[in-house]
Amino acid sequence: MNGLDILQPAVALMIWTMIMWAWMYATRIPAMNKSPDIENPAKLVGTTGASLRQQLPEKVNWKADNYNHLHEQPTVFYAVVLTLAVLDQGGGMNAFLAWIYTGLRVTHSLVQVTANKVLVRFVLFALSSLVLIALIFHASIVVFDIHI
Repeated sequence: MNGLDILQPAVALMIWTMIMWAWMYATRIPAMNKSPDIENPAKLVGTTGASLRQQLPEKVNWKADNYNHLHEQPTVFYAVVLTLAVLDQGGGMNAFLAWIYTGLRVTHSLVQVTANKVLVRFVLFALSSLVLIALIFHASIVVFDIHI
């Protein structure tokens, strides 16, 4: 596979995102049913996530927050992974970096949805950002034909 190896961590992160989706609803729906502020969850109309947030325990909201986070910076990760795969640059170091990024994002998720220690989350986010920057740099070298 070599040039396509980089797709494995991308698909793994997609799988993780769907695990977080399931975890979010597995905690959110029971919390909505138990909430004294929500008389009948089936009859909620026009409620936004922000207004619903006020009616649910923070530990429940953490899962939704993380699910949203998995649709923010990782979109850039998916784009750079596809770019590197198309350029046949998805093996070796780039695939390794992609696995590191995925591992850091999964770890970030686990911290956010359990203990939610902000400093730990920040460090994990910063490290994953640096890995993403390295992948973007590698793609830039090929796309812009930069000779270093």
